[in-house]
Amino acid sequence: MLSEIGTRLIHFFARDATLILWDLADIGLVAVILYFVLLLLKGTRAMQMGIGLVLVFIVYQSAKRLGLVTLYTMLDTVLTSLVLIIVVIFQQDIRRALVRFGRKPFFASTGVTMEHQVIDDAVKAATSLAQKRIGALIVFEREGLLEDFIESGTLLEAAVSKELLYSIFIPSHENPMHDGAVIIREGRIWQAGAFLPLTASTKLDRNLGTRHRAAIGLSEETDAVVIVVSEERGEVSLCFNGNIVRNLDAALLRKVLLGLFQKRQKRKTGKHDGADKRDSKERVSRVSAPPPAADPSTDPKESSEAS
Repeated sequence: MLSEIGTRLIHFFARDATLILWDLADIGLVAVILYFVLLLLKGTRAMQMGIGLVLVFIVYQSAKRLGLVTLYTMLDTVLTSLVLIIVVIFQQDIRRALVRFGRKPFFASTGVTMEHQVIDDAVKAATSLAQKRIGALIVFEREGLLEDFIESGTLLEAAVSKELLYSIFIPSHENPMHDGAVIIREGRIWQAGAFLPLTASTKLDRNLGTRHRAAIGLSEETDAVVIVVSEERGEVSLCFNGNIVRNLDAALLRKVLLGLFQKRQKRKTGKHDGADKRDSKERVSRVSAPPPAADPSTDPKESSEAS
């Protein structure tokens, strides 16, 4: 096996230099495409299914080399329709990826000042609602479009402000928008009263209410970040990448949100100094290692909430 690879490499580099450079450019282009495809799938269920398909392909090649005729024939029949299988399994991710091309990242057109203003108003609204024990869901759309994952509410297209966010969630028969989520897109309130998909996870605290399960469900399917305000306990939680961090105060909530958004922007631009790197790592560590009180499995007192 190794000798065969070595022979092929010798033949590859024994050719004309122009052909070698052309092939290396071709390989590099394919590597870049695969890299961006993996970035699109990272943290999603599609990534797990993709790993499963890779394992099936490894078993297929092993069965072929070891002479396992029955297993090889069965897998060969399945893999013949691989393109159709991939389209069926990843249809939502393929559609979302195609829509993303040419789309500006979150806050790209609003600048750092607007980014801080939007996050500050959302944090102030969430903490004020928590003090009054008024339930709320505030969703920040990022790169993944949310149309395919939410039940649309009322279109607003309004500037973000603490007062508007607070008033949307005031419970009243005359206010149908309070019973749902606010979606913030590109620094503006896009929708109010939207309904989110519930998580199917069985590992969560059974006492978590519908709001928390809806927030986790959306963060499992997309890269959205969701602020949840519990009306039973008056606590503020944050959901992202299928995780939930509970019982956050205003300062820590703001720091985590800035860390999530600024980390992604710095990774894309690559323009930050050593102090920014240390600050970003500190923020991410606070997210990845929340205090014990923030673990849903250790807080059995949370009662079930209505959406």
